Amino acid sequence: MLVVVAPGQGAQTPGFLLPWLDTPGVRERLEWLGAVSGVDLIAHGTTSDADTIRDTAIAQPLIVGAGLVTLLSLFPHPSTGFTQIGAGAGHSVGEITAAVGAGVLSAEQAMVFVRERGKAMAAAAAVTETGMSAVLGGDFEAVTAKAKAYGLTAANINSSGQIVVAGTMAQLAAFTDDAPEGARVRPLDVAGAFHTTHMAPAVAVLGGYAKSISTHDPRLKLISNADGQIIHDGREVLRRLVSQVSNPVRWDRCMETMGDLGVTAVIEIPPAGTLTALIKRALPGVQTLAVKTPEDLTAAWALIAEHGSVSAISSQPTWRLLIAPVKGTFRQLLHTPAGDALAQGAVIGQVDTLRDSTEVLAPHGGVIVEWLVHDGDPVSPGQPLVRLHPMAQEATG
Repeated sequence: MLVVVAPGQGAQTPGFLLPWLDTPGVRERLEWLGAVSGVDLIAHGTTSDADTIRDTAIAQPLIVGAGLVTLLSLFPHPSTGFTQIGAGAGHSVGEITAAVGAGVLSAEQAMVFVRERGKAMAAAAAVTETGMSAVLGGDFEAVTAKAKAYGLTAANINSSGQIVVAGTMAQLAAFTDDAPEGARVRPLDVAGAFHTTHMAPAVAVLGGYAKSISTHDPRLKLISNADGQIIHDGREVLRRLVSQVSNPVRWDRCMETMGDLGVTAVIEIPPAGTLTALIKRALPGVQTLAVKTPEDLTAAWALIAEHGSVSAISSQPTWRLLIAPVKGTFRQLLHTPAGDALAQGAVIGQVDTLRDSTEVLAPHGGVIVEWLVHDGDPVSPGQPLVRLHPMAQEATG
């Protein structure tokens, strides 16, 4: 099974888009998305220096715009991507790119959203002098406990051996001076304490904009940064895109879900390299490819041909399926028979894992056509549980 991933802020480097400008359609698409976002994507992706593209208000639209145009080079006919990609995921701002790839948002909606996200996060970062540091190695529990003791947040948990902590510069300095045993602390060149409560003002801004954004349900399995769950409701995807700004990124759990899905290959779109490096260590045996320049496209197409498969979600409209958000054991809590109506928001059951239990809710109402699993059945992430027909008012509304 093939998974496509999109990197987050910090992956960008000066000139990373320069090799792409001669690829058919790339320059024109960058010009259009730049016009939509009000950011000169071509200039910032080719000639701007590292300090310039470090600016959050520039970096975020640049990363999403670059991902979207190169995704179209990878899948020139987007509809075919839904029949070849088993699942998608993005790290931090890359989750917006992934949402477009899954059909939740349009490219234009994404560019406006990420423009306002970057501006709001930059404004929030300017309130207090904050930053982030990578903690490499050390015992996971010891690192997170010491970070908490110094008032820091484990903002990115990329793996058990790579955690990014965030907070005020004073808190980070104190933590570094008293680094956990066996760990190395490396300051990151970022503009603020992202994915912490310091970003709460940005969440309020984005929440207001989100009310006027229309969404579609994902057409493939979309893995959430928040907890590694498969999300199949478009409004829930958007809600999580807003809330993730001030909440930790659990990339470790995203990779766990990829493993549970049986991933065999991963392609990372530009600016690529960061996520495939993590996946190589976490999922040995999985083929990975970082698409950095157009020269990598031939290898990517070969990987797609070898590992591409139809997502269970993409084969039917997602409003007709309720799916398992995680791997575990399904416990049926609602015993409504086929032919009866299921109310929107109803809890049909839960999936029990060794770690916790996750409720399965119906994001849409409908008439139950059939139950696809039974109480006590093992389920995998994204596995269909119930098939629904929309109710009359939903079908015509």
